Amino acid sequence: MSFSIVKCARALGRPSVRCLSTSAPRPSRSVYRKLALGTIVGVAAGLAFAPNRVYLDSQPQEATVQDNAAEDLLVDPATSIPFPKVMRVPSKVMIPPLTLVGVGVRTVSFLGVKVYSVAFYADLNDPNLKISLEMPPEEKVVHIIRNTSCVIRIVPTRSTSYTHLRDAFMRALQARLSRSIQDGAITEETAQAAASPLRTLKGLFPNSPLAKHTPLDIFLAAPIAGRPRPLVFRDLGSIENDWVATEFVLNYFGPEAPSPALKNSVYSFLKLFKK
Repeated sequence: MSFSIVKCARALGRPSVRCLSTSAPRPSRSVYRKLALGTIVGVAAGLAFAPNRVYLDSQPQEATVQDNAAEDLLVDPATSIPFPKVMRVPSKVMIPPLTLVGVGVRTVSFLGVKVYSVAFYADLNDPNLKISLEMPPEEKVVHIIRNTSCVIRIVPTRSTSYTHLRDAFMRALQARLSRSIQDGAITEETAQAAASPLRTLKGLFPNSPLAKHTPLDIFLAAPIAGRPRPLVFRDLGSIENDWVATEFVLNYFGPEAPSPALKNSVYSFLKLFKK
C-alpha cells in the first residue's frame, strides 16, 4: 500500500473538528418563568371549572349523584341532618330527578342511640307508575320500588365503619331470604341465584371508617326487561340481581325496618300521592 493511500485512509477515518450540535439552545430564565406561570394558570383554570360530582361505581352504567345546594332542603328533626328535596343522578343513560319521599333516624339499643339519618328518594314521574289515590301507602311504596329508580341515602350522625353497615345489610337480606324460602314466596332457583350476588355485596365494603355526616348513597336502577336489576353503592361497587337489589330497598319498609321513622314519613307523604 502506497503512502498516499494510507494518508487518504487516515484522513477519511479522522473525525471532523467542526461539527453541528444536536441539542437545542438553552432557553433563558425568563422563558422558564413564562412556562411555569402558564402551567399554574392552566391548572388553576382546570380546577376552577371541574364539575363537582361524586361518582357511583356502577356497571354497566357510570352514574353520579349530585346535589344542588340552591335547592330546598328537608331537615331530619331527630338529627338536624339536611337532605335535598331533589336528587339528580347524571348518567350515560338519562335518569330523571328523584324526589325526596321521606326521612327518618336509625336508633339502636334501649338507650335509643342515634346511628344515622336515612332518606328515601324515587322517580315519582315515571310513566310506569300506576298508583291510585285509594291504594294504601304500604302498597304504593312497594309498587314504586319495584317499578322505578330509587335511592337510599344514609348519613351517619357519628363516625362509624363500613363493616358495621355491611353486617347490618347482610343480616337483613339473609333474614328476608330465609323467610321468603319458608313462606314459599320465592323459588329454589331464585334463592340459589341470589347466593353469588350476596357474596359480592359482602365484599364491596372496605375495612375503613365512614366519617360523620358523610353520605352513603345506594342507587336502585329502574327495571329493564331482560336484564338483571343493578344496585349501586356509591364509590364502592355494584351487584346485579333482581331479588337482592329490590329486597335491599324493600327492607326499609318491612316489619323489621331499620328506621320506623323513615317508614312512617314515607307513608305519610304517599297518602295523597297518585300517578
